[in-house]
Amino acid sequence: MPHVDKHAPGTFCWVELETTDLEAAKAFYDSLFGWSFVDHPMGPAGVYTIFQLNGREAAAAYQQQESERARGVRSHWNLYIAADDADASAARAAELGATILAGPFDVTTSGRMAILSDPTGAVFCLWQPNKNAGLGVMGENNCYCWADLSTADRAGAKRFYERLFGWKAAPGKGKDDSTYLHIGLGEHYFAGILPDSHRNPKAPPHWMAYFMTSDADAATEKAQALGATVVAPPMNVGESLRMAILCDPQGAVFALFQA
Repeated sequence: MPHVDKHAPGTFCWVELETTDLEAAKAFYDSLFGWSFVDHPMGPAGVYTIFQLNGREAAAAYQQQESERARGVRSHWNLYIAADDADASAARAAELGATILAGPFDVTTSGRMAILSDPTGAVFCLWQPNKNAGLGVMGENNCYCWADLSTADRAGAKRFYERLFGWKAAPGKGKDDSTYLHIGLGEHYFAGILPDSHRNPKAPPHWMAYFMTSDADAATEKAQALGATVVAPPMNVGESLRMAILCDPQGAVFALFQA
């Protein structure tokens, strides 16, 4: 299993579910991915749940506050990007046109974070680690493995993230910038930007988390049996990859990926 002890700045390092029903979500993801969990008290806000796979941190979750639900905020997955200095990265992001929604602020002794909306409207978080380095396992079955950005302003998003994190966003060999853009640092690719033909024009700009599975079809059927809704059924991507997009019983959208 590919254990991770440190995340390079500019790479995704944490994935977190904000849900309208934490107990139900814990049961769903435990059944689907085999995650165990540890609850950490957060005072009046309830608990912060760390999902684990074989003793390594695989994801996290917390109960959505009533004030957010009243504003119409749906259950969703949050994606975090590692930063050496959350304050400096947030300030630079603002200079490049992002909106700082919260922070930067300390999360006890775990680290320091900020929540931002990129210039196209997609929300992401910054994470400066202290005692919590981030995910302890990635790229393995039943773990987070990839992220896709859906936005109508692909060129603007590409420019923003390249200038903020030094990302390289490029199409596949022999293709142009109107196709899927692969995001990487050096030779390490970890995300992408969807082409217009593959995004839902009715959906707001967003980042979507992918979780690896050995069998996308079987995992989709299992998720349905557990109460999930299929947004996009299992489909082939390229020659040997397969994926599906699901909405969990509380409304959070995520993707399955079979390599």
